[in-house]
Amino acid sequence: MFKSFFPNPKPFFVSAVIWAFLSAGLWYGYGRELGTALGFEFAPPDAPPVVGIHYFWTQSFLWFYVYYAAVVGLFGAFWYWLQPHPWFRWSVAVSSFILFSTYFSVQVSVALNNWRRPFFDEVQAALDGGGDVTEGDLYALILIFFYIASMAITVAVITRFVISHYIFRWRTAMNDYYMSKWKEVRHIEGASQRVQEDTMRFAGIMEGLGVSMIDSIMTLFAFLPVLWSLSGYVTELPFIGEIPAPLFTAAIFWSLFGTVLLAIVGIRLPGLEFRNQRVEAAYRKELVYGEDDENRAQPPTIAELFHNVRKNYYRLYANYMYFNVARYLYLQTDNIFVLVLIIPTVAAGKITLGIMQQIFAAFGQVSNSFQYLVNSWTTIVELMSIYKRLRAFEAAIRHEPLPDIDADYLARIDSSSDPMLSAIEVERPQ
Repeated sequence: MFKSFFPNPKPFFVSAVIWAFLSAGLWYGYGRELGTALGFEFAPPDAPPVVGIHYFWTQSFLWFYVYYAAVVGLFGAFWYWLQPHPWFRWSVAVSSFILFSTYFSVQVSVALNNWRRPFFDEVQAALDGGGDVTEGDLYALILIFFYIASMAITVAVITRFVISHYIFRWRTAMNDYYMSKWKEVRHIEGASQRVQEDTMRFAGIMEGLGVSMIDSIMTLFAFLPVLWSLSGYVTELPFIGEIPAPLFTAAIFWSLFGTVLLAIVGIRLPGLEFRNQRVEAAYRKELVYGEDDENRAQPPTIAELFHNVRKNYYRLYANYMYFNVARYLYLQTDNIFVLVLIIPTVAAGKITLGIMQQIFAAFGQVSNSFQYLVNSWTTIVELMSIYKRLRAFEAAIRHEPLPDIDADYLARIDSSSDPMLSAIEVERPQ
């Protein structure tokens, strides 16, 4: 799955994570000093946020572009020298572009959040009836929103186009790798399904799930400082009282609570999804044999195989039922959680409508990023199931011991007369 597309995957990803943390630490710790030394001029820390499209070519942004290009160039050059790979341009260079474009998209959201305060403060002033706000003032702010939104649309379209090609290249790399081993693997159970369907589904899920994960991480980097600064407007929380950075702390606690809750109640789902593919494969395979051999796919055997399909689906439905109870209860509560937090502040009249809108947007961005597992758990379960099947397939290719779940399944085959199990033909590693 990974060695076909990335150079030496384990060291590559470990080094990428370490390099990312070092680069981020250097940026947040000494980035301003380094930029100043190179001639960039920055606004003072207490300066008001920039509102408008020129937010993206301020001195701080120009310095970030240079810094990002430098750290990515060094990392890419090192790996190109250490271990050239036929898919290097896509797996390393295009990955870096996707990371940058995703971060840029998140910064568009920050720019829109900066826009919310002046716009809604103007709306509030207009509704108060003082006459100081004209139609032209509001239209001018709407025009700024249009410029920022146009930037968002352009970046999103380009990013999605590149990601679609990127994911298909990854699938192509997997397909080429598996087909190079076809003579060795053609007798493995479901070999054709692994090569065609599972690589297709793996690529499709990674397109959505991988981008969402990157977007969540980038959103945290961008909005955590925003939420930290906005916490200065909220001095206390209901039922708790005063705590440091209340909005920031509440967002992290609430998101981690939801993630742990859903991980616990959904812990059995990956295994059930994996076994679901097994029983479906057994049923499908017997039907295929029945097309060519009239002695196969007889009614008693088919009835028993489909009984096992139905049994596994019913178990899956039962597990998803209590998982969805917890999931939907949490997500519905999440819709009003931040509103409950700021009610004392709103009732005391300590914030304006514009600041309240900024808090809603920033808290929602941070909360949704931390809730990545909550929002994507069902898709993650499907991806884990596909990963388990491809991992077992690759273990058979390399004649390695099968993963535990497959080894357990083979033990059941050896000790059972169940027609569902006897219909499954798995080549054991030598």
